[in-house]
Amino acid sequence: ECCPERVLGVKCEYKLMLAIKRKKYPKEKVRQEKSAKQMERHLKGVANHRRIEILFLIAEKKGISVDSVSAILKCNLKTISAHILRLEQAGLVRKRNMGRLVVHELSPYGQAIQKFLKTFSHS
Repeated sequence: ECCPERVLGVKCEYKLMLAIKRKKYPKEKVRQEKSAKQMERHLKGVANHRRIEILFLIAEKKGISVDSVSAILKCNLKTISAHILRLEQAGLVRKRNMGRLVVHELSPYGQAIQKFLKTFSHS
């Protein structure tokens, strides 16, 4: 037996604790938490004024390169590259290789966030 209380007919707290730890939660709750985590990731991607500018620029000029973004925004190439990487990690921007050139476009989530942010620019 796992503990002496079991012999006396008392419920075993140790087994009860293990059962609670192994309890499966409803899938809906897990999905909601995952969805909230995804939203957090997307919103953190645009939590910088420079990344917001880049997001709008990529929306305007689909298939733009890092060099072009850097030239248009008059910002350091390494800085722009780091910001675009953060946008990619957040799932807002996709990159495509076209030969030696790498071009960027908005993902569906990026398009949704860009439309959402656009509502604030008109206020």
